[in-house]
Amino acid sequence: MGIGIGLLVFLGIVVLCLFFLVSLYNNLVALRNRYKNAYAQIDVQLKRRYDLIPNIVETAKAFMSHERDTLEAVINARNTAMSAGQKAAANPGDPSAMQNLSTAEVALAGSMTKFLGLAEAYPELRSNQNMLAVQEELTSTENKVSFARQAFNDAVATYNTACESFPGNVMAGFGKFEKASFFEITAPQEREVVKVKF
Repeated sequence: MGIGIGLLVFLGIVVLCLFFLVSLYNNLVALRNRYKNAYAQIDVQLKRRYDLIPNIVETAKAFMSHERDTLEAVINARNTAMSAGQKAAANPGDPSAMQNLSTAEVALAGSMTKFLGLAEAYPELRSNQNMLAVQEELTSTENKVSFARQAFNDAVATYNTACESFPGNVMAGFGKFEKASFFEITAPQEREVVKVKF
C-alpha cells in the first residue's frame, strides 16, 4: 500500500511539473502573439500614412511644379519605408527588419519635413482645402503611429522579460523563443513629430 501511495505522489508531482511547463510555454506563445498583434496595429497606421502621402504630393504638384526633386524624394522615401514595413510585418521581432524599418522611417520623416517646409512658401497651397484635409488626416495618423509604437514596445518588453527571467528563460531556450526587437527611434530628428500644419 505504501508503494501505491508513493507512486501516486510521484505521478502527481510529474503531472504538476508538466502542467507548469505547458503553462510557461503557453504564456510565451501568448506574449509573442501579443507583440505581433501590437505590430499589426502599427502596420495599419503606417499603411494609412503611406496611402496619404501620394495624396498630399499630388495636391502639391499643381502648386510646386518646379520642386519636382523634392516631390520625387518624398515618394521614393515612402516606397522604401513601405517596403521595409512589409518586411517587418512578416517578422515583427526580427532585429534587422526593425532596424531597416526604423532607418526608412527616419528618411521618410526627413523628406516629409523638407517637403512641408517648402510647401509653406506657397500661400495658395496652404489655403487649399484638399491640402488642409490631407494634412489633418496625416497629423491624426502620426499620433496613432506613435501610440501604436508605444504599445508594441510595451508588448515586446513584456515578452523579452518573460524570455529572460527564470524559469521562462529555460523554456524560451527549449522552445526557441528569440528575443524581439523594439521599434526604436534611431536618429534624433525622427524624435520630432512631422509637423503638417501651415
